[in-house]
Amino acid sequence: MEIIISNSSGRPIYEQITAQIKSMILSGQLTEGQALPSMRQLARDLRISVITTKRAYEDLEREGFLTNVPGKGCFVAAKDPALLREETLRRIEAALSQAVELAAAGGVSLQELTEVLTLLYEGE
Repeated sequence: MEIIISNSSGRPIYEQITAQIKSMILSGQLTEGQALPSMRQLARDLRISVITTKRAYEDLEREGFLTNVPGKGCFVAAKDPALLREETLRRIEAALSQAVELAAAGGVSLQELTEVLTLLYEGE
């Protein structure tokens, strides 16, 4: 599992870890039941505090992406279709928000933006 941390990013390190692990789970790179590195091992590998990795793992567990088995470690949780759909919708909303900002700044109308989205969605 390769996680890349950027100290120049405006995002906290635990959020960078959380986002990258979520992405790996959603893309299928990490599969159901797969063990993740221990919090201590991940902290050592990334040269960060164990508290930071603990926060990331706790957030992922709270959101239903990981399950913690005391004494054994953290594992990728079973995929909940509703959870996956909600996460996908959140990611789409973030991407579309950026597109709307770019369109507004560039003077692109809602109709033009809708046409572009329709063309992209239909694969033309």
